[in-house]
Amino acid sequence: MGGDTALVLGGGGLTGVGWECGILYGLARAGVDLTTADLVVGTSAGSVVGAQLTSGLLTAQELYERQLGDPAGEVAAKLGAGLVARYAVAMVGSRTATAYRQRIGAMALAADTGPEAERRKVLAARLVSHEWPERRLVVTAVDALSGELEAFERGAAADSSTPSRRAAPCPGCGRR
Repeated sequence: MGGDTALVLGGGGLTGVGWECGILYGLARAGVDLTTADLVVGTSAGSVVGAQLTSGLLTAQELYERQLGDPAGEVAAKLGAGLVARYAVAMVGSRTATAYRQRIGAMALAADTGPEAERRKVLAARLVSHEWPERRLVVTAVDALSGELEAFERGAAADSSTPSRRAAPCPGCGRR
């Protein structure tokens, strides 16, 4: 594209990954190919889709077709009405956006999401490349302790000693 196109991809777990891949493929089939965007920004599920998209190893169709396969090895999250209510209470009870993110972060850190090594293995299996792409990809996250917004891109220093503080697949969700 001409240096001024950005694609922003949000979260949503496995559903978000599938939905975003389907939308990108549908748009490409309709003549709007966003797979060549000059900048791709993603958080959570959007970072997974963005990493695959910017790898240059998959077309929109191939990215979509990967979602149709057997989800063996994926770890499903449990998201019930009680957890949604806890999100709402955290939002209403927080005076600032940072305070809200800290409350959600505390929920994420307290959740039983299984061993971190297992989680990393699942995420690694989703990716077609484990190298940071040459194309511009910005991955956004929230520090679960401070509530501060963070952005990571190629060449930027990242504190890899505390990745679990940043990446919660579903804040407060336990495993099924």
